[in-house]
Amino acid sequence: MNLNNIKPAAGSTFNSKRIGRGQGTGKGGTATKGHKGQKARAGYSQKIGFEGGQMPLQRRLPKFGFKNVNRKEFRGINLDTIQTLIENKSITGDITREVMIENGLITKNELVKIMGRGELKSAVSISADKFTKSAEELIAKAGGKAITL
Repeated sequence: MNLNNIKPAAGSTFNSKRIGRGQGTGKGGTATKGHKGQKARAGYSQKIGFEGGQMPLQRRLPKFGFKNVNRKEFRGINLDTIQTLIENKSITGDITREVMIENGLITKNELVKIMGRGELKSAVSISADKFTKSAEELIAKAGGKAITL
């Protein structure tokens, strides 16, 4: 076997139908586009959602809702997650934004909110953008500090 006698599998290739190459082909004349009309013309393209002049669905339905451009998205981290990292010796000492990034809890540009699910057994100071009331109470109860950035 050489490269010059390799052939594709039977039935895997076929000749494409050549449109608009004369009457003898059976695909001449209108080139399978029917007679006249917008779709038969060169350069035809239809806008997305166009319904032939009928009022499109996206214009028939009313607008609703509100998008607040000033909304801030926070990544929520619970105290039980922090406690498991402390127990696994992933976190030692104070918990800052850099420590959270290293441990994969947040990405570089995310805002952090510490939430109060679970319990904290070790006294650590945690720096974050926001804390829930329950989280602040649990951190203080464990002997740590909640530092708002």
